Amino acid sequence: MPSSIHSSSSLSLGKLLSSKSSDNGIEGATDNGGFRIQFYGDSICRVQISQQSAFEDFSYAVIAQPEKIKFKLTEDAEKLTCHTSQFQLNISKNTVRFQFLDSNGEVINEDEKGLGTSWIGEQVTTYKKLQEGERFIGLGEKTGHLDRKGSSYLNWNTDAYGYHSGTDPLYCSMPFYIGIHQNHIYGIFLDNSHKTFFNFGASNNRFASFSADAGEMNYYFISGKSVADIINSYTHLTGRMELPPQWSIGYQQCRYSYYPDKEITTLARTFREKDIPADVIVLDIHYMEKYKIFTWDNKHFSNPKAMIDEIKAMGFHVVIMCDPGIKIEEGYEPYDDGVKQEVFIKYQDGENYAGQVWPGWCHFPDFTNPKTRAWWASKFKDYVNLGVEGFWNDMNEIATWGHALPENLVFDFEGNKSTTRRGRNLFGFQMARSTYEGTKALMKGKRPFNLTRSGFSGVQRYSAVWTGDNVSYDEHMMLGVRLVNSLGLTGVAFAGYDVGGFVGDANTKLFARWISIGALSPFFRGHTMINTRDSEPWSYGEEVEQISRNYIKFRYQLLPYLYSLFSEASKTGMPVQRSLAIDYTFDSKVYEHLYEHQYLFGPFILVAPVESTKDLVKVYLPKGEWYYLFDGKKYNGDQEIIVDCPIHKLPVFIKSGAVLPMQQAKSNTQEKTREISLHVYHGVDDTSFNYFEDDGNSFEYQKGNYNSREIKYLPQERKLIIAKAEGTYSSPLTSLKVIFHHHVNDTLFINGVEKKLVDKNHSFFSLLEKYDPINDPESMGHENVKWAETNYTSERIEITW
Repeated sequence: MPSSIHSSSSLSLGKLLSSKSSDNGIEGATDNGGFRIQFYGDSICRVQISQQSAFEDFSYAVIAQPEKIKFKLTEDAEKLTCHTSQFQLNISKNTVRFQFLDSNGEVINEDEKGLGTSWIGEQVTTYKKLQEGERFIGLGEKTGHLDRKGSSYLNWNTDAYGYHSGTDPLYCSMPFYIGIHQNHIYGIFLDNSHKTFFNFGASNNRFASFSADAGEMNYYFISGKSVADIINSYTHLTGRMELPPQWSIGYQQCRYSYYPDKEITTLARTFREKDIPADVIVLDIHYMEKYKIFTWDNKHFSNPKAMIDEIKAMGFHVVIMCDPGIKIEEGYEPYDDGVKQEVFIKYQDGENYAGQVWPGWCHFPDFTNPKTRAWWASKFKDYVNLGVEGFWNDMNEIATWGHALPENLVFDFEGNKSTTRRGRNLFGFQMARSTYEGTKALMKGKRPFNLTRSGFSGVQRYSAVWTGDNVSYDEHMMLGVRLVNSLGLTGVAFAGYDVGGFVGDANTKLFARWISIGALSPFFRGHTMINTRDSEPWSYGEEVEQISRNYIKFRYQLLPYLYSLFSEASKTGMPVQRSLAIDYTFDSKVYEHLYEHQYLFGPFILVAPVESTKDLVKVYLPKGEWYYLFDGKKYNGDQEIIVDCPIHKLPVFIKSGAVLPMQQAKSNTQEKTREISLHVYHGVDDTSFNYFEDDGNSFEYQKGNYNSREIKYLPQERKLIIAKAEGTYSSPLTSLKVIFHHHVNDTLFINGVEKKLVDKNHSFFSLLEKYDPINDPESMGHENVKWAETNYTSERIEITW
């Protein structure tokens, strides 16, 4: 170790002294440290830079392993050069700098030549040259704009109650971004859980940088031809979600708090009586005895099993709040047992750390200790035996009154002890892991639903993420959309926000607009805090109730499409809610502040969120052709249009060539359908969609018990092909309706049998024109709609016209 490691001046790697290659990379020694290059595939390169004699191999975030790939290493007087099939890495010798190029020799990403990687004391920073026209997207749950150029950010998980549109940091840390310039796309993931900083040309015009307060410079460079490629590779590294239970993607109703138990059962009955679909009622902290986790308030919830059974009979699941603080109280079993088992975070002298939160003075489990994770898991047995299947990890930044968690606390790190400085950003992630792994084991084949407020890269393996304590105003509604878009870019496909806002009181127009946007988000939950107005769908008057009913029903009609998107996310990491930067990466319009909120819900549905105060909005339609959802009017893309947006009409457009599997609205996801409809929108280019079914509740799909079918729309061949089903799951579907939008034919052939198209608008969707459904109540885009009906079979179905 160099004697100057604690110098206050900047110290760089220096010159290359020696190097050697291995099966999966290169190592080099320099004047002031060393580096290690490892390949995790042809498109992923890990760069470690350290002043220590050995390199760190432990990571909670990364689950992939280095791979033996074919690469060519050459050397001359000035540099080492490593070629993979996807990129070229140049390592200069004097001084050491890293440069990534494509197969044509064009720069993708490179160190700033005068700065490179250097240390100031323990802090280590890598400086990257700003490329001409470079944009930066990602970093997960960060406020600010889609294009992060000119901004800087801090990763230090924080309880950010009532945060505003410029607050940084928030609850989660995802130190991963995507760089875009001159037809090049790459990703950088900084796998260091200390306090980290990202600067994308803020206050300078020379570099973008990323730094960590301590530890190694340990980052992954990812090359790809598209943003989707980068996300796929990043989630190969950090993992992907398992399929959540289907009920968890229905509507969830929460408030801080619903009690006593009679209020819960009344709430459930009201949803059913008012014909508003819903699947979940969420219990906040007042279900507990004096806010103590693993207890029930015997006064307000004298028989929780009876309550849970009663609402389950109405098709509801229960999700319960899980806070990490264990109250210091003798006779409270989790406290007594936790002290005995030594599972709590300690000071360096061995005393258990105590901090104040809802129950009072508390200890906190050390989830970086496998013994603690097993202990935590065991405590959920009583909840699971009662029939609870959903768990909400809150206050896990760690949040305490005073907001000053000591930095000298000891975290176990699987036996390699460290401090809060390394462990704070990981606490929520490892709590979510512990809850998910524990309840999954206890539920014996059923999928638990798990939600977290705090996390780190890789948390998508264990939990959905919601954006915390937002505020009831339009700016926050729009910010929530940007946050979910950005979380999707960083591997978190199951994400959402509190519809209506947690802090404060939404007005009628704001709630109506928010629920319409939330219906087209991955995680859909209405929530508000104590001492605010009621915020259920019927709480804002008859008109808003009807608007809420229709948009919630629309979500349930889209469930075959939506559930298939979750299946895709589990395989590729592709988000459900997709920033337009994914599909239209080099279209400068999608980064303009006026349009940066727009997103694709899956591949085919374009959503243009708009404030509740506006009745007209400017929408940007990217390249292609688009159909307005409400009347079917076709628009050419690559243009800006003005759209009416009265409170009952959220601007939504369907992409030409779309194939949307839909169903009749159900009161909950347990009501199975026997009829599926395919809405086919006329286009000129081939499209495809993978339709996925399974039982929606177990892990049997991982053993092949699913039904997956590729649906191909081939307009030049005048064909729609539904491929033969893959998997062993027996679909309950018996009837198929094919609904053509903007096709002019009167007949078609289904597996060679002629069918007359019915020239009557048909859909499973309607929205309001004030209190009456628009025009034809059965029309989704009622211009030029025809449909045909046939039996549904697992064999190949070919439709020609």
